Amino acid sequence: MSGLFWFSLLAALVPQVFAQLPVEKIYGVNLGSWLLLEPWMLPQGWTDMGGQICADCSQCIESEFAFAMAYPDTVDQTFAKHWDSWFTQSDLQDLKNAGINTLRIPLGYWIVEALVERPVENYPRGGLEYLRRGLGWVRDSGMHVILDHHALPGVQTPGQEFTGQCTNDVQFYTPHNYHRALVWTAVMTTLSHLDPQFSSVFAIEAVNEPIMDASQTPGYGDFQKNFVKTVRAIEALLGIQVTGYNPNLPVSLPTTNFTATLQQACSLSLFDADVVDALLDAIPILSGIGLQYGLTDTLTSEPFNSGRSPLVTNFMDVNWQYDNPPNPANAAIGPQGYDNHLYYSYGVADADPTAYMQSICNLQRIQNDAVLGDSPLWFGEWGLSTQFDASDSFLKQWGDAQKWAYGQSAGWIYWNFKTEISNLTNGTELARQWSYLEALNMDLLPQNAASYYDDNVCQPYINKTSSKIRSVPAEDAAVASAPVVNPSTPSKAPPLKLSDHRRRLVKKHYSF
Repeated sequence: MSGLFWFSLLAALVPQVFAQLPVEKIYGVNLGSWLLLEPWMLPQGWTDMGGQICADCSQCIESEFAFAMAYPDTVDQTFAKHWDSWFTQSDLQDLKNAGINTLRIPLGYWIVEALVERPVENYPRGGLEYLRRGLGWVRDSGMHVILDHHALPGVQTPGQEFTGQCTNDVQFYTPHNYHRALVWTAVMTTLSHLDPQFSSVFAIEAVNEPIMDASQTPGYGDFQKNFVKTVRAIEALLGIQVTGYNPNLPVSLPTTNFTATLQQACSLSLFDADVVDALLDAIPILSGIGLQYGLTDTLTSEPFNSGRSPLVTNFMDVNWQYDNPPNPANAAIGPQGYDNHLYYSYGVADADPTAYMQSICNLQRIQNDAVLGDSPLWFGEWGLSTQFDASDSFLKQWGDAQKWAYGQSAGWIYWNFKTEISNLTNGTELARQWSYLEALNMDLLPQNAASYYDDNVCQPYINKTSSKIRSVPAEDAAVASAPVVNPSTPSKAPPLKLSDHRRRLVKKHYSF
């Protein structure tokens, strides 16, 4: 089917599926390494804090968990200094001036401190204060926020700094940790509707980058459904109307004490058992947050019929996984969006400019997802990184081409808003491919997020393919036979292997 047909079809669908979003097109950046620190992005800052950088991040102090375990008496104060300085009002103003309208904020489950099972688990405390402060800035700026559950209880992906604990012992896909994630969801949904500081939040992402092999994520499909049901249960009790959802709430439920309403609704078995369990465990946590942040009246005595719209529930798209993955579209109740991450520096195309351009300009992910109901889709992580020594002139072309391709969807969110510039990052070498603000400074990206250096950047490459579009080492030949979700859609390949040195200096992602 021709690309022009697909673009026409998607254009026809835009008014229906994008109406749930607060902007016509998402032009966004991630606030990575703010409230969930990834040492590779600020290696000098991390070592100055007392952290370490090593070949295997599980063997040294190279995660928030390891840092908190090593420095239990000072971790909170150390991280408070980082939270206070990594993302500032000046950064926000620079992003707004550049036309950015959306921020995706990666969070660990420990932002809800009561969920941390001390002393077995340990993480910095106090992040919620800085999240609320930052969200207040964003609210005042008129920008919009996706709260991204980036690091899940028990760890959702092995060997990654971004999970907060670099370990191969993945325990997220268990009933206990699914429950903890649902409690987190109930707390964040309530705050998003009742805490004025959260009024810029329009979406919550359930799980950042689960394991790609769906055979290793048992129960994930049920969790997707329970995540949505938890969000919608909170909203129903707040009086928020969601199309297609009617839990038949009794008129006797209180309307001036939300925690009491939660308690009574749970006693009436109005929701599924897993949802009820999560709501019940959220009640004391919300009460504690209310006391700590001056929200007690908001949660226990003030009228709470919310005038806000339903949140957009958000998942990595079905094609993020392979081997018969659950389709999050089957969990949808009300507005829902889908996320895909694409980093060409991990082998999506052969390591040369022509292969990159032919691949990105003929990208089929939006169409492939739409066939399976995963729409609207946005590209929640991407960057200028390459497998080869790219010139500035190519990076400008590369940025244009990616923006054009991802712009056929609901939009894009760059990783990251900034990175460190130091001797440990080879000066600006890391930042020129991973920092949006530095790319603006170096004129690698246009000063307006909606603009291009070349509006026709993809025209010479559309419908032209190369045998080099995808390069796979011999040891990863299993890619070719990886199961496919749908005969019309590409599968996700098992992860390629990276050298230890490369793992230290770049975000370790795999997406095909």
